[in-house]
Amino acid sequence: MKNIFHLVSFLFISCAMSAQKNDHNPYVSVSGEGIVKVVPDQVIVNVRVENDGDNAASVKALNDNTINSVLKFCKQMKIDNKDVQTAYIRLNKNYDYNKKIYKYTANQSLAIKLRKLSDYERLMQGLLESGINRIDGVNFKSSNMDTYLSEARKKAVKNAKKKAMEYAGVLDQKVGKATSISEHAVNVGNPRDFKNMQVRSMAMAESDGNSESISIGEMLVTSKVNITFALE
Repeated sequence: MKNIFHLVSFLFISCAMSAQKNDHNPYVSVSGEGIVKVVPDQVIVNVRVENDGDNAASVKALNDNTINSVLKFCKQMKIDNKDVQTAYIRLNKNYDYNKKIYKYTANQSLAIKLRKLSDYERLMQGLLESGINRIDGVNFKSSNMDTYLSEARKKAVKNAKKKAMEYAGVLDQKVGKATSISEHAVNVGNPRDFKNMQVRSMAMAESDGNSESISIGEMLVTSKVNITFALE
C-alpha cells in the first residue's frame, strides 16, 4: 500500500513539474491570410434541355435529338470528349388533375468545359441553335490553379509571421521557430454569379450575334492558416 502511495505521489509531482515547465515556454498563436487575384482562362458552362408532353417516349426523343446536336457542335468546335460530361438524365411523370391525364417531363443536363474563353460567344450561339433551352450558370476556372493555391498558402504563412513579429516586438521579444501550423480554409471564389446574366445573354444572342455577354473579372484564391510560434 505504501509503495502505491509513493508511486501516485511521484506521478503527481512529475505532472506538476511538467505543467510548470510548459508554462515557462512562451508562445504566440496567430492566424494568417493569403489572397491571390487570378484572371480565369477557362469556363464550365452548365446547360440543360427540357421538354414535356403527353408521351414519355416522344419527350425523351426530343431531348435526345437536341443533345445529339449539341455533341456534334462540340466536336465541330474541337472540344475534347472528356470536357463534355452528362450531369443527369431525368424523366418525370406527373398527373394533371385539371385535364385528368398524365404529363411527362424530360430533362438532361450537360457540363461543357471551354478551355479558350475567346470561343465563348461562338459556343453560346451554337448551343442556342442546337435547341438548348436552359442555361444553369457558368463557373470560371484557371488552368494554373495549383500554382495559385501554393502562392496563396505562402502569403498566408508570411502574413501570420508578420503578425507574430508585431505582437512580439511590442513585448521586446523575438519570434522563434513555428511549433504548429494548421490550414484553416482554402477558398476559390467565382468572380460573380452569372446565372441570371446568362438568361439575358440568350435573348441578346438571338437578337444580335455580335453582342458580348460576359465580363470575366477576377477570381480570388484565398488561404487561411493558424500558426503557433515560440517566443524568445
